[in-house]
Amino acid sequence: MAKEFEGKTIFITGAAKGQGRAVALAFAKEGANVIAFDLGSRIPYPAYNRSSNEDLEKLKDEVEGLGGRIVIFAGDVRNEEDVKLAVSRGVDAFGGIDILFSNAGIAAYGNSWELTSEQWHTLVDINLNGGWLVSKYVIPHLIEKKKGVIIYNSSIAGLRGMNRMSHYAASKHGLVGLARSQAIELAPYGIRVVTLHPTGVNTPMNDGLAELEHTTVEEIAERSAGNLLPVPWIETEDVVEAVKYLAGDKARFITGSQFVIDAGLLTR
Repeated sequence: MAKEFEGKTIFITGAAKGQGRAVALAFAKEGANVIAFDLGSRIPYPAYNRSSNEDLEKLKDEVEGLGGRIVIFAGDVRNEEDVKLAVSRGVDAFGGIDILFSNAGIAAYGNSWELTSEQWHTLVDINLNGGWLVSKYVIPHLIEKKKGVIIYNSSIAGLRGMNRMSHYAASKHGLVGLARSQAIELAPYGIRVVTLHPTGVNTPMNDGLAELEHTTVEEIAERSAGNLLPVPWIETEDVVEAVKYLAGDKARFITGSQFVIDAGLLTR
């Protein structure tokens, strides 16, 4: 039986942990080549960030253990040279790119008027500007093929306000505007662009936020979400299934829209 993404290549940012890692493994199982991009080192803000090259190497081992093909690259989505080189190496390895899952992101707390300029710019630069920068270098390769899919991992915060997370919400709202505009620009080339909006997801980010706030992951989930269904969060597998659907032929007429997996949160 043919695998769904056999011969396709997916470029994933924030690939070493959480949602990005889960998507990388799932697509490898479905026959896709994986270009995995992640920070590979710590950054000062937020303090819980403990990215390392070791995480990327572990992902590489797992993908290859599944019989998949992967190129890993440690770099910063804010750094144009890093992004250009990662895209170039991925294209050299696999001959092109078919899918972009723009997933790299950080979150932190703070009242809008108490955030420092560095905190504001760091979060917006990674979450929003990084998404645009990666797309800038991936899109020409999609145009060359006259097809492709870009999926920006936004959040329920991209569709509502968030207490003490104004910089996060602003960055995630920005991805919606970017995606809707690119959907218009890229439709003539057969390229679809969508945003994904999960409620809280069970990833190491929850542990990091709980550490910063000196509370539990359950409290973080409730504070950030308040789902209608009686679950504190969804799982990375739920995100994986959404990404597979949006990237596949069954979603061939979905573009410029927002795909919500919120456990009913936005219904409240």
